Amino acid sequence: MNGIIPYRTHIDSLRNGLKVVRMPMPGNGLVAYWTLVRTGSRDEYEPGRTGFAHFFEHMMFRGTVRFPSDAYQRILTEIGADANAYTTDDLTAYHLSLAAEDLPKVIELESDRFMHLAYSRADFETEAGAVYGEYRKSRMDPFFTLYEAIVETAFDAHPYGHTTMGYEADIAAMPGLYDYSRDFFARYYRPDNTILLVAGEIDPAAVLDLVEHHYGSWAPGYEPPPIPAEPPQRGERRFDVEYDGRTLPIAWLAYKIDAFDPANRLRVAADLLADLAFGETSETYRRLVLDEQVVEFLDAGATANRDPGLFDVYARIKDPARVDYVIAVLDETAERFRSSPPDEAKLAALKSRLKYAFLMGFDTPDRAAQRVARYLAIGGDLDGLEALHAAYEHVTPDDVQAAARAYLVHERRTLGVLRGRS
Repeated sequence: MNGIIPYRTHIDSLRNGLKVVRMPMPGNGLVAYWTLVRTGSRDEYEPGRTGFAHFFEHMMFRGTVRFPSDAYQRILTEIGADANAYTTDDLTAYHLSLAAEDLPKVIELESDRFMHLAYSRADFETEAGAVYGEYRKSRMDPFFTLYEAIVETAFDAHPYGHTTMGYEADIAAMPGLYDYSRDFFARYYRPDNTILLVAGEIDPAAVLDLVEHHYGSWAPGYEPPPIPAEPPQRGERRFDVEYDGRTLPIAWLAYKIDAFDPANRLRVAADLLADLAFGETSETYRRLVLDEQVVEFLDAGATANRDPGLFDVYARIKDPARVDYVIAVLDETAERFRSSPPDEAKLAALKSRLKYAFLMGFDTPDRAAQRVARYLAIGGDLDGLEALHAAYEHVTPDDVQAAARAYLVHERRTLGVLRGRS
């Protein structure tokens, strides 16, 4: 293989638009079966209707008429399969790890619940209440509390302005929106908005035949939602959050950044900029975390998003009196990278580490699926992931400097500081 993905992948689409990606690979008899619905909190554009993408992450385990929840769970237990799910801003992923000989049964089960999910109004209200409980529990995490405030402050129009859990008022009102939930499911859970990813010890042709048999009658009908574009940010936005509890202060700097695009040289360079400027081998990390020990930890990065998102830099600070000092050091770092390109040897070493770390993630079928799932959901295929890693190889020190000049500017920044009770 000439690309970054170490195993040959087979991609086909059924007549109804369902894309089927198969990745045969050694797996000690195991298979990863992932269903990627290309809908996340990004798609919740209607006022008062946030949180439903995450809600269905829960609701999809309620079962069908043919396989009610208890029957579904019993079968998975009997075959030793491990099932879970997660929701992000751009996708919802349902994933199972199972023995290869049980794949036909899992395909039967999964096709049934995605095509025929059934739940009563009482089931809906119960699950909606549980989701609100999960939100309240999340609010106890100071990082969640600050991040929620960051995105709400940073975005004026785009749905990236709420977390995957949604706005609290919308979550609280969710139990009364049973009819809307059925509409949401019918709108987004369609084959032409879904990708199946199967990795492990499989026969690609046999898997495609099984999928065609079980999913072929699933009716298409997905229509992309009218996501509002975010207007340009014209100045820095700063705020403070009082956390109702004891915690060390957290500073979060969020810069507006372009959408994922391997052809955008600045956006590609920004991934490397995050590590060079603020990563564990950076001068700033060594200064704040190791030498001066004023920061408990420091992290930075930009998530690959379908629409323009955020380049995040955040730190938990040991001494509440040193918050302004830490922010000043982070600003000095941004200025240093805006003013001059990074060392070429450090950039080359980072490229090598990124490639090695990526390839090390293909040691099991489930980890391989994790490596590619987001890029599959964002782009609809694996071309973007291959192009991204090819583009990394061509990033120059000047490109990294140009990315710092384009993105790490105060006019594009939202800065939040969370402090707990003293």
